[in-house]
Amino acid sequence: MTQLARPDLARCRSGPEHARPGHASVTGELLPAGHPGLVRAARPVPGWAVGTALLAPAVLVGGWLVAGALQPASYSPMRETVSVLSGYSGTDRWVMTAALLLVGSCQIATGAGLTAVRVPARVLLVLTGLSTLGIAATPEPATGPTARHLAFAVSCAVTTAVWPVLVASRARARPWILSARGCATMTVIFAGLSCWLLVAAREGAGDLGMVERLTSAGQGLFPLVVALALRQAARDAGAFQVSPGSRGGPGSGTGGAASTSSSTRSGGSARG
Repeated sequence: MTQLARPDLARCRSGPEHARPGHASVTGELLPAGHPGLVRAARPVPGWAVGTALLAPAVLVGGWLVAGALQPASYSPMRETVSVLSGYSGTDRWVMTAALLLVGSCQIATGAGLTAVRVPARVLLVLTGLSTLGIAATPEPATGPTARHLAFAVSCAVTTAVWPVLVASRARARPWILSARGCATMTVIFAGLSCWLLVAAREGAGDLGMVERLTSAGQGLFPLVVALALRQAARDAGAFQVSPGSRGGPGSGTGGAASTSSSTRSGGSARG
């Protein structure tokens, strides 16, 4: 009877060993090692990068609100552009100039911190920050914008409109906003806003200031959306890797012990 009740050690050892490769394959499918999109780190986007992505649009909007409040009554935010606030004709133009310098620095820092996206997307965001710094460094004269100022403004609009295409990822574990379809949708929206801004600037429309603010605010918020989506995807990936073991799967010690004891009892009863 003692020999019949003895557990089958060979069967107990083989159970977890056969189950481990299955658990590893699930993790490998979730985050492929050589995929060009999401990286393999648990937290691909550091907290400071999310902070700079949030600070850029907040400073931009806050800058034009504060600087606009300091202008004379003749200034109209619906007609006048943000460049007027930092130009030579603006009152206390240092407010908007300082805001643009901080926004450009935050964009450069965000591009450096978004290690979960491909290098071309990060480089393009850095170029956007450099263009914003160029806008601040070339204030608009009272007679109108210079060619250099317009070049920096157009460069900033183009890079922010194209940027979502380079962010697109084909990984399975990603939010919709990071998919090819989501990023293409954002590119179409940003391109439409940029064309609207170009037409309003060429025709001297009375809503030029409003169009510029709407375009810059929408494009400035997208890096923050990407950073938050990447962090959420990393959390979901970590939860998926832990969940099989927590449910008593192959990676769980409790589940393995339970299956071993049940197989031992079934083996003993069968021999008895």
